[in-house]
Amino acid sequence: MKLKSLVLLALFAAVPALAAKSGKDVYNTTCAVCHATGIAGAPKYGNAGDWSPRLAGGTAKVYGNALKGTPKGMPAKGGNPAYSDAEVKAAVDYMLAAVKSAAPTAAAAPAARAPEPKPEAAPVAAAPAAPTPTAPVAAAPIPAGDVNAFNRLLKPVGKRNPPPAEDGIHDPGNDGTHALLAPQTAYAGLPKSFAGNRVNWVQSIDQKKINPRWDRNDPKAEPIVMDLNIVREVKGSMPDVVYPHKQHTEWLDCSNCHPAIFVPQKGANAISMASILLGEKCGVCHGKVAFPVSECRLCHSKKKDLRPTQAGAASPAK
Repeated sequence: MKLKSLVLLALFAAVPALAAKSGKDVYNTTCAVCHATGIAGAPKYGNAGDWSPRLAGGTAKVYGNALKGTPKGMPAKGGNPAYSDAEVKAAVDYMLAAVKSAAPTAAAAPAARAPEPKPEAAPVAAAPAAPTPTAPVAAAPIPAGDVNAFNRLLKPVGKRNPPPAEDGIHDPGNDGTHALLAPQTAYAGLPKSFAGNRVNWVQSIDQKKINPRWDRNDPKAEPIVMDLNIVREVKGSMPDVVYPHKQHTEWLDCSNCHPAIFVPQKGANAISMASILLGEKCGVCHGKVAFPVSECRLCHSKKKDLRPTQAGAASPAK
């Protein structure tokens, strides 16, 4: 019996080690939310150009960023403090392995092609032609490492908010389209923003630059503005989300959101970044007609108080 007990104790002692998640599991469960698509500037999985600036400081620095987070929005341990340091490092190793495995294949392609020219009778004809295409091919990886590589899918500054006849929405063959005011002309006097269509619409209302019409038939109708902030606590190290009713109700009637999108009852709304990116909850508007979800700090605006509160001291949320 004593031997049997020792065996059972040994098995139970091994359970935590078996329960540890692999780097792939941690990536698929947590890291892929940002790194699979490169959202919010995160280095994209398997993209050597995105990872090379991070690796310039060494693997230890990459580990540190993953464990402690970065000022640019990377939460410590991907926002899940339940992961051990070893599990987080394993996830980093998993992502770095994808970059390293992609590099040899790219480098092996020219080496594989080199032996192909078997006929040595045509070096004279091939020599003049070879240098011309070879230079651009060798230079191709350089732009991928550019600091603005993540913005490669965004439109250049000069092509934002194009005239109606060029926006791909209106009919350029319709004379009425050309009579419409171009957005860049209309927005010229409005406060600027770094997100969406580059207009700060909240400041535009506060400064009376614009005056949204509250009722289609009654131009004198006044909005019903609710000055109430809803704070949603977020797990992990990311700041909590503050939903300001005031800025929204200056534009919208309550029926725009309640009860179809949000049930007006505490605990009745399961909101996640995944659902928002799928166009649900906040994603019904944000990323389409409101600022995109890449602007994390506009919503995650309430810092957590990480200091232990004294017994009996109240810390009401505002």
